[in-house]
Amino acid sequence: MSQHGPYDPEKNPVLNRRYENTLSLMARFAPAPARLLDIGSANPLSNHMASIGYDVQNTSGDLDERTDAASAEVDVVTAFEVLEHLVSPLPLLSNIRAPMLVATVPLRLWFAPAYRSRTDEWDRHYHEFEDWQFDWLLEKAGFEIVHREKWTSPTGWLGFRPLLRRITPRYYAIVARRAPTK
Repeated sequence: MSQHGPYDPEKNPVLNRRYENTLSLMARFAPAPARLLDIGSANPLSNHMASIGYDVQNTSGDLDERTDAASAEVDVVTAFEVLEHLVSPLPLLSNIRAPMLVATVPLRLWFAPAYRSRTDEWDRHYHEFEDWQFDWLLEKAGFEIVHREKWTSPTGWLGFRPLLRRITPRYYAIVARRAPTK
């Protein structure tokens, strides 16, 4: 099991809150039955989206090397908590052909280093973005951001860091459309 705790949103209130925020964002900008390409392996969130009426495909393999993985013909590409794991997300993002991207990334926290599992090479963050960095990356990939949200990540634990997580935004969510070609 990862240091992040159980991946079952029913057992993890932080994950449950993130999923609820993500599903609310999807309902507003890309309601079911939208055809989605969810960047990354199938997971509890993508499985839940399929169960509520979305047509969900997932990618596989090393997305730093398989930059064509996001070129499927779909209505929306989603990337929830995955781009921070890539060494270079720009080629993958540039190859997206869908007209819309909905993505979330963890924000860099000034009081914590980037997450790194010592036992699982796929469970590491190469990037922990600041909002302006993620905006710039998407602009370079040919997207225009049409909506932004930030979410905190309260844990309910006691202590200085849990207090900071209650008031400091931890997640950055965007909805972006493919920019018109110039």
